[in-house]
Amino acid sequence: MSHSLNSEPSAVQDRSLQVKAEQIQSENDALIQSVNEQITLGTFEPTDQLLKQLVEGLGDPRGLMRLQFAQTLGEIGEPATPILVEVLANHASVIVRRAAAKTLTIIADPAAVPNLLHAFLNDDDRVVKSSSAGALARTGEAAVPALLDILASTVQPEDIKGHAAWALAFIGSEAADYLYKALNDASLDVRCAVIGALGHVAQEQSDEKSCNLLVSALTDPEPLIRTEAAAALGQVNYPPSVPHLILAVQDADVDVRKAAINSLGKIGDRMALEPLQAALSDQQEVVRILAKLAIAQIERHSEADDW
Repeated sequence: MSHSLNSEPSAVQDRSLQVKAEQIQSENDALIQSVNEQITLGTFEPTDQLLKQLVEGLGDPRGLMRLQFAQTLGEIGEPATPILVEVLANHASVIVRRAAAKTLTIIADPAAVPNLLHAFLNDDDRVVKSSSAGALARTGEAAVPALLDILASTVQPEDIKGHAAWALAFIGSEAADYLYKALNDASLDVRCAVIGALGHVAQEQSDEKSCNLLVSALTDPEPLIRTEAAAALGQVNYPPSVPHLILAVQDADVDVRKAAINSLGKIGDRMALEPLQAALSDQQEVVRILAKLAIAQIERHSEADDW
C-alpha cells in the first residue's frame, strides 16, 4: 500500500513532464511551419524574438526537427548570426551548442569567426569543437589567419592543430595567397599544413605555382616537409614532378622514399620503372613492398593505355 502511495506522485509528475514536452514539440512544429511559409511568401521579418525562438528550436529532442530549424536559420542567413554565436558561447545545453555550430556552418558568415574560434579552442564538448572547426573551414578566407596562428602555437594540442590543418586544406584556393606567404614560416607545423593545403589548391584549379612549390619542397631540409610534398604530388598527379619524385626515391628518409614511390605509382609514368626496380633492393622491407606495388600499378596504366 505504501509503495502505491509513493509511486502515485511520481507517475503524475512523469505525465506532467510528458504533456509539457508534447506541448513544446507542438509549438515547435507550428513555429517552423509558419516561418517557412513566410520565407516562401517573402513576408518573413527576422525580429530578435522570433530568431530566439528559432534558435531555441535547435534543442528539440527530435533530430529531424533540429535539422529543420538549422536549415531554416541557414536560409535566413546572416541576420541569425548574432543570436547563434551568443548561444554557441553561453547556452547550457550541449545539444543546442552543437546545433548552433552546425547552423553557422551553413551560414558561413565571416563575422562569426572570433566566436567560432573561441568555441573551437575552449568548449568542453568534442562535437562542438569539431563542428566549430567545420564552420571555420566553410567560412573560408576570413578564418585563415586564425588557423595559421593555431598551427604556429606552441601550446595548442595536436588534435586542435589537426583540425586546423584540415580546415586550412578544405579552404584550399581561397587561402592561396596566405599559403604562399606561410610556406617559409618558422613553425614546422604551419609549413606542413601549408604543403597539404597547397596540394588541395593544385587539385582544385590545376595551379602551376602550387605544383612548382610542392616540387621545390621535395628538397626541403625537413624530412616531414619532403614527405608531405611527395604525397601531395601523387594526389595532384602532376607529370612534370616525375623526375623530382624519382630523385626522392633515393632520399635518406624512409618516409620520403615511401611517399615518393606511392606517388610515382599513382602518376603511372614508365620513366619511373627503372628507379623503382632499383628500390626493390632497398634496405627497408616496406620500401621494397611499396616499390613492387608501384611497378605493378604503372604496368597496369600502360596496359590500359595500349587499349
